[in-house]
Amino acid sequence: MNNDELLRRDLAVLWHPCTQMKDHESLPLIPIRRGEGVWLEDFDGNRYLDAISSWWVNLFGHANPSINQAIRDQLERLEHVILAGFGHQPAIELAERLVALTPQPLTRCFYTDNGSSAVEVALKMSFHYWRNHGQPRRTRFISLSGSYHGETLGALAVGDVALYKETYGPLLLEPIIVPSPDAWNREPGERAADVAERRFAAMEAALEQHSGEVCAVIVEPLVQCAGGMRMYDPVYLTRLREACDRHNVHLIADEIAVGFGRTGTLFACEQAGISPDFLCLSKGLTGGYLPLAAVLTSDDVYRAFYDDYTTLRAFLHSHSYTGNPLGCAAALATLDLFEQQPVLERNRQLAAHMGRAFAHLADHPHVGEVRQTGMILAAEMVRDKASREPYPWQERRGLTVYRHALERGALLRPLGNVVYLMPPYVITEAQIDRLAEVASAGITRATTD
Repeated sequence: MNNDELLRRDLAVLWHPCTQMKDHESLPLIPIRRGEGVWLEDFDGNRYLDAISSWWVNLFGHANPSINQAIRDQLERLEHVILAGFGHQPAIELAERLVALTPQPLTRCFYTDNGSSAVEVALKMSFHYWRNHGQPRRTRFISLSGSYHGETLGALAVGDVALYKETYGPLLLEPIIVPSPDAWNREPGERAADVAERRFAAMEAALEQHSGEVCAVIVEPLVQCAGGMRMYDPVYLTRLREACDRHNVHLIADEIAVGFGRTGTLFACEQAGISPDFLCLSKGLTGGYLPLAAVLTSDDVYRAFYDDYTTLRAFLHSHSYTGNPLGCAAALATLDLFEQQPVLERNRQLAAHMGRAFAHLADHPHVGEVRQTGMILAAEMVRDKASREPYPWQERRGLTVYRHALERGALLRPLGNVVYLMPPYVITEAQIDRLAEVASAGITRATTD
């Protein structure tokens, strides 16, 4: 079995996600045979350093022995059971541990299959909560410009990345979009915190104007990932929590990508000292092994649905694989690694090294900014450094970086003109240095006309 044979079979039957399949007439797919640590290996023996954690999910490396063993052990006991009317030990233990790890008053855990589904649950729960409280006028949501919350219709609707959303506009509910506080928009002399404070005025105005019709505000705390790894100061979250309380509106924190240590703390909201009304978790929840998501919420929300069946107040949302035991076992093993090892401390050291390794790119004539939050680092390519004029998206400069990285044995998958790192936590400083060299050369190659 080799790459060419797998490629031929793949293209005959598969439709890949987030892909214009015609690209693969000139850009070969890479069939992966195995993974180990930060490495992926194809069927021809080529290895690629996974700098993006395989779409931001992998925390402790591919084929991690501890997570592998936990799944094997669970497989011998129970592979799956319906979670309606039944329960099982891994789901209970995981819910207990998530409740213990997340801030008060998050005391209830609702499982779903993936991140988009978790956002759907949070949106529906918030809407249904207000309906159960006799406020049916509350049907709208507020979100940030440049935000991304998933691909299912509800999650897609509250996002604001036109590439994913525009085609499906006629199918979507209409959120209230307010300007993002991301620091890319700073004016001369402004700090990130200044931008956050200035931009919060628009959120305050939207809440003031629409509070009687708004169910919730939904945000990605600290980093708007799919929107270009745009980053903002925690003070925005502090102000937002206060404003949601004043206007009696829910706050949904989408930590699907930024949770579990990505930003330097276990959860990004910790850096603002706040607790949302709904906390959406997925991706790193299982260490990157299996699809599983969870929505954490409060007893106040839970009690709004707790009544006799005939009142029709129950939350009748379900997925066939809700709370799958294998996924829960992987998640429990992932949380064990956080408990047994100084993960966050080591991440802080690795993040500092990432910052040093990529610092030189700030002087690149076609890099508008190098920004970082914890284990997420991004460099944004621009046509003109002084004005930050972007390259036209049609030129696909990021694709050049992607191709270059593959040739050099690295997996980088830029978001348009934004080259970023979000590596597994088992990466070494030497491997970070290697990625910095590859990314730097790729950016130079992509921006040389």
